Amino acid sequence: MRKPFLTVYLDPKLLEALEAYAKKRGVPKSTVAEAAIAGFLTPDAADQREAAVTRRLDRLDRRADRLERDLGIAVEMLALFIRFWLTATPSLPDAAQAAARAKGRERYIGFIDALGRRLSQGRSFAREIADDVSGSPDAGSSAAADVSP
Repeated sequence: MRKPFLTVYLDPKLLEALEAYAKKRGVPKSTVAEAAIAGFLTPDAADQREAAVTRRLDRLDRRADRLERDLGIAVEMLALFIRFWLTATPSLPDAAQAAARAKGRERYIGFIDALGRRLSQGRSFAREIADDVSGSPDAGSSAAADVSP
């Protein structure tokens, strides 16, 4: 079927750009002009793009909110640990310092091992805290399993 014919007057620079684009793509100028006019007259394409961008932005916003929440939990957890550690740990006499350092290195290695296991399993302490707070039935069992060195 033959398409109707349309005469259009274009600015010389716009015509040059149209010819260059059509030549680069290897298509007739009328095909490029038809696609451009269709895109201009079809608001659905712009609406679909806007909806897709909005969905992506909403998803990013939710991720940023979760990151902010998790970071807040981590900061509070560290601050609370330091406070308890400083108030509950007695100072050691000089004679016990070497043994305490050795025990500290042993505990640190155990800590790093437990952390590596948790990270490789994809487990999250923040989720465990949320489970503990909400009263999940197995709340304490999984947390205690990875704490020991």
